[in-house]
Amino acid sequence: MSEVLVKRSDKLAFYGVPAAGGGTITYHRMRGFTESSTSKNAKEYNRQYVDEDSERSDVIAFSPAMSYGFDQYLENPVHDDIVALTDSETLGTAAIRSIIIVDLTDSTATGEVTTYAARKRDFAVIPDSEGDSTDAYTYSGNLKANGPITKGTVTLDAEKKIATFTAAV
Repeated sequence: MSEVLVKRSDKLAFYGVPAAGGGTITYHRMRGFTESSTSKNAKEYNRQYVDEDSERSDVIAFSPAMSYGFDQYLENPVHDDIVALTDSETLGTAAIRSIIIVDLTDSTATGEVTTYAARKRDFAVIPDSEGDSTDAYTYSGNLKANGPITKGTVTLDAEKKIATFTAAV
């Protein structure tokens, strides 16, 4: 069997946009993003024992962060939410959103329904800059982990723009 390259577009991110006034959260695909990379930011415990010639390292924690950048599009629910959080300088828990990472290379079909492996986590939206381009109005910042990962599956709408998450049991 030959190896198959996993394309960047095979891993989709969906951002939880709360309904006006709170309530239901809809997971919209993060479209129009020019940057979306994850840094695991592993925390290490390093030490060297007196009776050994080399140092030992263990990973003891993670502090994941996803950098983001996007060209602002009107009527894009994800852009609208991040812009609102940025413009109003939203603080604390009001700036926390859930993000689902969907792996399109890991799917299961049951009848007419296809489910995909997914991981969901809460992130603090931490804006950095806006308006850095002369071509389009841009926003950038970081999404920093604010809780543990929940593994599960998602189903996607026909256009792969809306995800419905089901946590693993």
